Amino acid sequence: MTPWLEHPDPRVRAVLEVLSGRSVAEVASHWSVEPALVHRWVRGFVDAGSARVTNQPDPDAARERDRFLAAFAHEMRTPLTTARGWAAMLAEGDVPPAAAERTVAKLAAALDRLDERVRDVELLAAASLGLVRVERSPVPVGELAETLGLDEVHGLGPDVVLHVDPDLFRRVLRDLWTAAQSRPEPRSVRLSVAETGPWWEITVVRDADPIDHAVLTALFEPFELNDDGTGVTIGLYLARALVVAHGGTMGADQDDDSAVLWVRVPRGTGPRRTTHEENHVQARLR
Repeated sequence: MTPWLEHPDPRVRAVLEVLSGRSVAEVASHWSVEPALVHRWVRGFVDAGSARVTNQPDPDAARERDRFLAAFAHEMRTPLTTARGWAAMLAEGDVPPAAAERTVAKLAAALDRLDERVRDVELLAAASLGLVRVERSPVPVGELAETLGLDEVHGLGPDVVLHVDPDLFRRVLRDLWTAAQSRPEPRSVRLSVAETGPWWEITVVRDADPIDHAVLTALFEPFELNDDGTGVTIGLYLARALVVAHGGTMGADQDDDSAVLWVRVPRGTGPRRTTHEENHVQARLR
């Protein structure tokens, strides 16, 4: 094989195969993805290369930065206000001794939420600069899914071993699972694992009436309003960025009875660190 077609990222290899003359349909079939996804990868690859050659910055960068900062302040406000309120009550002695333990627990929960939001924003900022550090290690799907409180992993089961960054991929599964709870309320939600061509495919299957198309689209956009309009969320934007950093891809499909939120990561057998320049290429292939 031509050396430049041996890139470790399957998405980049797919793009290079198209640029070398193979048809999009043939490449999509070989890599077990939809042709539209290959078209998107090629467009992102060419746009990124053009911007680098012409030294033209992304025209959307400033707008996204301003939106990011405004949303960050909004997202921090609720847990910060909650924490300050509970702290003030404790300081002023307004909490009866019998309720002190419960009050401290609420304060701790608010601070934990604030810490989680800050970490999410740090990762979003790192992803936008291509600086997400992926420390891969072999980890069973069942272990990754423990934080979701699941009793069962369907399909190939919990023993399938992924080579991913455990901390980052738990966040991916967390956000997929949260997105699957979108209105209308699902009758059931389950996690499943399958082998699809060169990928491991992890899906969250939602048994429910269809999610409104506008809502489904907004799930992949950063800082949209949440279901009840009380604040903003990062939706699947961060999850998608983290999947991209792993050399994978993400999507959603639905019909009248169910929706499937899916993630595909390469079925590699060894750890590989993904940082800096490599992520600059990957960030364009979302």
